[in-house]
Amino acid sequence: MTSTFPETSISTERLVLRPLEEADIPAFAEMMNDELVAAWTSVPAPYTEDDAREWITRRAPAERTGGRGIVFAVTEFLTQRLVGTVHLGGVDWRVRSAEAAYVIAPWARGEGYAAESVLAAAQWLFQDQRFERLEIRTAADNTASQRVAQKIGCVSEGVLRNAWIARSRTEDGGWTDVRTDLIVWSLLPEDLDGMPEETAEAGYSSYAEWR
Repeated sequence: MTSTFPETSISTERLVLRPLEEADIPAFAEMMNDELVAAWTSVPAPYTEDDAREWITRRAPAERTGGRGIVFAVTEFLTQRLVGTVHLGGVDWRVRSAEAAYVIAPWARGEGYAAESVLAAAQWLFQDQRFERLEIRTAADNTASQRVAQKIGCVSEGVLRNAWIARSRTEDGGWTDVRTDLIVWSLLPEDLDGMPEETAEAGYSSYAEWR
């Protein structure tokens, strides 16, 4: 029998991580059409509302029900506006490990939302789900994503050479594929013990069986 994560929400001081909903489709499509998202991910470019609907209504829920991971919408606690998304994927239930990927909307960058949401997801993964390892892979030139990994206490383990295809704008406004290295980061439960006090105390609350 396949193990699965519970359908849940996670709250921090400023954010709520919850399942994606159909109401998120317009904001999600807008976020995924951002230049940096297109450059550093493998999502379709341009990204349409049909793409968003397919992900939100079918593929993201299937990550959880199929035991492969869980996808969270990240929203502001006060405004409920969609800030971004955190995806815990590549789950190995025997090893108790997962890989985190995250996207933050352009308007919400610079507020520390990426680190806050990924840290909350990691704390939930380690404490509630008893996982033992969280991995993050960042493209060699994606310094913003690397700062997130560093801020939450991840350890850089090495480089996977020529392991990813990023995208770069061409002179005619299109996209071209560019091979790049990946930096592998890991976070273990004990790594959270050495975090700065103000970061570690940010904390989270989880609420099972969302809806």
